[in-house]
Amino acid sequence: MPLLRATDVLTYHNDNSRTGQNLAETILTASNVNKNTFGLLFTTAVDGLVDAQPLVVSGVTIPGQGVHNVLIVATENDSMYAFDADTGALLWHTTLTLSGEVPSDDRGCSQVTPEIGVTSTPVIDRTAGPNGAIFTVAMSKDGSGNYYQRLHALDLTTGAELFGGPMTVAAKYPGTGANNDGNGNVVFDPKQYKERAALLLLNGIVYISFASHCDASPYTAWVMGYTEQTLRQVTVLDMTPNGQMTSIWQSGGGLNADSSGNIYFLLANGTFDTNLNAAGYPSKGDYGNAFMKLSTTGNLAVADYFATYNTVAESNADSDFGSGGSILLPDLLDSQGNTRHLAVGAGKDSSIYVVDRDNMGKFNPNNNSQIYQQVSGAISGGVWSVPAFFNGTLYYGSVGDNLKAFKFANGAFPSTANSKSPTAYAYPGASPSISANGTSSAIVWASENTSPAVLHAYDATNLATELYNSNQAANGRDHFGAGNKYITPTIVNGKVYVGTTNGVGVFGL
Repeated sequence: MPLLRATDVLTYHNDNSRTGQNLAETILTASNVNKNTFGLLFTTAVDGLVDAQPLVVSGVTIPGQGVHNVLIVATENDSMYAFDADTGALLWHTTLTLSGEVPSDDRGCSQVTPEIGVTSTPVIDRTAGPNGAIFTVAMSKDGSGNYYQRLHALDLTTGAELFGGPMTVAAKYPGTGANNDGNGNVVFDPKQYKERAALLLLNGIVYISFASHCDASPYTAWVMGYTEQTLRQVTVLDMTPNGQMTSIWQSGGGLNADSSGNIYFLLANGTFDTNLNAAGYPSKGDYGNAFMKLSTTGNLAVADYFATYNTVAESNADSDFGSGGSILLPDLLDSQGNTRHLAVGAGKDSSIYVVDRDNMGKFNPNNNSQIYQQVSGAISGGVWSVPAFFNGTLYYGSVGDNLKAFKFANGAFPSTANSKSPTAYAYPGASPSISANGTSSAIVWASENTSPAVLHAYDATNLATELYNSNQAANGRDHFGAGNKYITPTIVNGKVYVGTTNGVGVFGL
């Protein structure tokens, strides 16, 4: 009997802080996740790469089919699927291309290939429309070679378009940077971008952002907001309006949001103005390779930022920290017992940057001493992944390194991991997720980008204790398909969902 109206996973990494934790998992425990009682239940076949994290909505009434826990899967073939999350039965399937269109080609870039459709993780609002809505961005092209980015709102129960959608993404912003129109505006060119970072739903606005195809110019860094009830664009911000390059991709990690309505993310390499105004902000508004905080009061606007002292050199060397995803931490106490609001990000330079969200530090050309903490040497590879956080512990899976746990104590993270997994993860490392029942029975889950893919489960209190991996059972019993980069496992209601190159593997007891 399926668990109806149980726990939902409606957005990337479970919440707008992107902690990756589900604290309401009562079925899977450290004692029953092993090769004897846990394994692959089934796989769901789809028509393209699954680059987005699978989402799960419990207790949904599907017309003519009864009540189901629903697994939502998006593909690079511009498809959206709804499966029964407990049996794998197909409930509905819809294509997101318009008549005469196909998914985009890979634009000469091997990052997403052979086609580009839906790359980023959608976001779901159970209260939108008559039955709930799935918001997603899809890329396509027509027979004349025109490319499109469109924001879709799909009925959760049927896949039908809502709110007069889809809405074609178009934008311009004051500036003289890359792809400007000669009239004082930079212009969004849909063929130059893919929507890689997960969508954010915040106070009735769906926020989307864009990455480039490799480093193929011209491009700049866009964030746009659309009302969820009308799909009308209400705000636009370009992070390098008078420069070039810079994008938001974070290896699929989502834009973060705090309880005050501020948005956070990491920017990739691009123009950074080292000439600052009196308030300490880049004089031309160009923020390449920076940790950003945006205000959403009125139009999007920069509220604060942090850039490394060597940000320009890092961008020039393509060693920026935009490759990793950012997360917001719950309130923590510093060494003096003061409450701190912290955020964490790391990228290609293998340093973990911990910033105070109330004073991020801006730019100091001499050093990074203005931020809360920089942890160097703790991870041995660059970060092309998103960390997770649970019960005071930060979990990172950098390239070529073991998955590592760092326990916050005495107001700081240690320079040496408290524990690490037996397995080292090849490119792109691992974006872990965590299941727990409150603070007990905590398990860290991670997927290897190998062929076949390997799902791992570790004791969250000691990563050296591996509870399970999908290679342990004889005769390949739990093999579930080829690995896919940036895949983040979804754990909910006693099951684990892992995307592959052609489907989703579903694990359980």
